[in-house]
Amino acid sequence: MKTLKLTIAALIILSTMSLISCSTKTSEQKMSIEKAPFGKLANGQEVDLYTLKNAAGMEVKISNYGGIIVSWTAPDKNGKYEDVTHGCDSLEGYIKGTPFFGALVGRYGNRIAKGKFTLDGNEYTLPINNGPNALHGGLKGFDKRVWAATPVDGEEPSLKLTYTSKDGEEGYPGNLSVEVVYTLQKDNALKIDYKATTDKATVVNLTNHTYFNLSGSSDILNHEVTIKADKFLPVDETLIPTGELKPVAGTPFDFTTTHKVGERINDSTDTQIKFGGGYDHCWVFTDSTKALKLVASVYEPTTGRFMEVSTTEPAVQFYTGNFLNGSVIGKKGVVYGRRSGLCLETQHFPDSPNKPSFPSTVLKPGETYQTTTVYKFSTK
Repeated sequence: MKTLKLTIAALIILSTMSLISCSTKTSEQKMSIEKAPFGKLANGQEVDLYTLKNAAGMEVKISNYGGIIVSWTAPDKNGKYEDVTHGCDSLEGYIKGTPFFGALVGRYGNRIAKGKFTLDGNEYTLPINNGPNALHGGLKGFDKRVWAATPVDGEEPSLKLTYTSKDGEEGYPGNLSVEVVYTLQKDNALKIDYKATTDKATVVNLTNHTYFNLSGSSDILNHEVTIKADKFLPVDETLIPTGELKPVAGTPFDFTTTHKVGERINDSTDTQIKFGGGYDHCWVFTDSTKALKLVASVYEPTTGRFMEVSTTEPAVQFYTGNFLNGSVIGKKGVVYGRRSGLCLETQHFPDSPNKPSFPSTVLKPGETYQTTTVYKFSTK
């Protein structure tokens, strides 16, 4: 009888262990990183595509070419997951050229006036690639480089990308070592951690340039946006900030309360709207601390999708796809027309190297550039 009791106890223990093992295996299947080939460059260099999955069902596909977010699924109010970003089906599409769909942007995100700045008494000249100005790191910025990719062990799927930008690359001084970590969290949030160091004084302003459309429809005009910013940066005709910090109150740039994108985007009486062809400006957050804080949100009423943006950065470039013109054929043959996507690019101010009154973007040897941005999806 004693032997029988021991045998039954052993079976119970073994059964419990089996259940734990199965549970762990199921969890691992749901939350993972998968690697697959994504194509080759003209020089034969191979490029990969990494799929990050969480247990909730969200998937984010990231290429080590440009650190590009190729696709990103989010649930609607019925629990259906769909891709909510602009992009291409293949590497070839990105090589042909896109307006920075999903890309890591650097060494300096946004515009630098006339492609020139002075640092420590030395003038540096950058490639001109946006009217008379330099934009998003140059002709071959970080968005067109192959990054070293390493999956990171942890409770949540993470992908670490590293790249060393050599002294003089695209005109910028210093050897800049960059690390970007994408982490897909359990709560359907994607956290992006940026880090950089240099061996010579330089300027740095890193961001991600994902275009979002939470509805799957042809435009984003019915998306409802909130931005916790009481000031924005007016620009000249070439979209370079004038240096003024202008209150948003009483202007089409006031998103301190929620407004639909299309509500005031064609205000013909506003000079700034005319210059941008809509919204293509930098908003300065009311909370200027370097702590991670909620700064913006986007709601799409048809699907119920709700995206919140938190960051340690002082500002965000809100861009409404005004220059998209249907020339890029995207995923599944979709034509991306004007205002078909919006961007919320967390960052420092544009043209800061030429604006002493703006927060500095100078990085010196011995210092570490470090910022974090989180995009979180839910429904309401």
